[in-house]
Amino acid sequence: MANIKPKIFSFFSGAGFLDLGFEKAGSEIVFVNEIHEPFLQSYKHSREKLGIKPPLLGYDNSDINEFLKGKKGNELQLNVDRLKKKEIVGFIGGPPCPDFSVGGKNKGRTGKHGVLSDVYVELILKMQPHFFIFENVKGLWRTKKHRAYYEELKSKLFQRGYYLTERLINALEYGVPQDRERIILIGFHKEFLSENGKTLPVFGSYLEKFPWKSHTKYDISKIFSKNWPKKSEFKESKRINQPKDIIPELTVQHWFDLNDVENHVNRTDFFQARAGLPKMQSVEEGDDSKKSYKRLHRWRYSPTACYGNNEVHLHPFYARRLTASEALALQSLPKDFELPEEISLTNKFKMIGNGVPFLAAKGVASSILSFLNQ
Repeated sequence: MANIKPKIFSFFSGAGFLDLGFEKAGSEIVFVNEIHEPFLQSYKHSREKLGIKPPLLGYDNSDINEFLKGKKGNELQLNVDRLKKKEIVGFIGGPPCPDFSVGGKNKGRTGKHGVLSDVYVELILKMQPHFFIFENVKGLWRTKKHRAYYEELKSKLFQRGYYLTERLINALEYGVPQDRERIILIGFHKEFLSENGKTLPVFGSYLEKFPWKSHTKYDISKIFSKNWPKKSEFKESKRINQPKDIIPELTVQHWFDLNDVENHVNRTDFFQARAGLPKMQSVEEGDDSKKSYKRLHRWRYSPTACYGNNEVHLHPFYARRLTASEALALQSLPKDFELPEEISLTNKFKMIGNGVPFLAAKGVASSILSFLNQ
């Protein structure tokens, strides 16, 4: 299967960070589904600026439930079946996860967003792509009641022909300047594996030889063993020399410089903090111990880029919140990735925080291609 280029159907696409990783790794996005119109608008805008052609089968902003029944489902099934005759077809998606997040509503499978995980799995079972990716928060794995639901989903997939592999990845491993853990579940249909000479498991559903670490850049234990700076007194525009025993490529400052955030299109997009200047000035550089008003340290990686539920992240050495250009840099996006001016600040930061870090997405996508080419 040399020089393969899988055809990807993307669901819950957001602004397309996961999709961009797959595109840059060598896959082709042929279909995009995102129900929230501002997110879909941002997806289209960013691709236009990056010079990427629109998907072959177009964009769709309907509810994913519509693909399980009726005309939309029939059309999608026809397109999937047609492409499967000559191409490798994959589904990728990360159903909205606040109902499984430790810091979220914790309603689980019955929550407004929790049910979408089951819908996505049902869509995979109905359409039978050659492979799929299911991305979600670690709460789905580590919380007892959510883990039972997750195991139920995996059992459904195995019973309907999918062999699975999963890993709790950390974006830092892929060169992203952000301590962000996420579950990645990948499945390949057994008929597809057999037809292409892959060794199938003798017992159970787990694919043991998937090359998870083939495209990681750093060992997570070595990252955490470095002598990262803790806190420094905040003084606006104060200079702090780069420490020696760190990994510069994983620092906030490195990515701000790399993406030239002060000259980026989205450099003026940021919220004015409600508490005002005194509160912002009272937080030390690097103090991210509280849920809100976390100040990043320029010579350290960022905590998880999550900007909802009043979680405020402050610039290391300016008395303000992060700009959209800075947040995009922390998601390891290319310098020329931008969001449209007319989108609200709330939507901009929501889609940035919800997205899969670009370099992590690219690394996982590259691992899939390595597996297919073994």
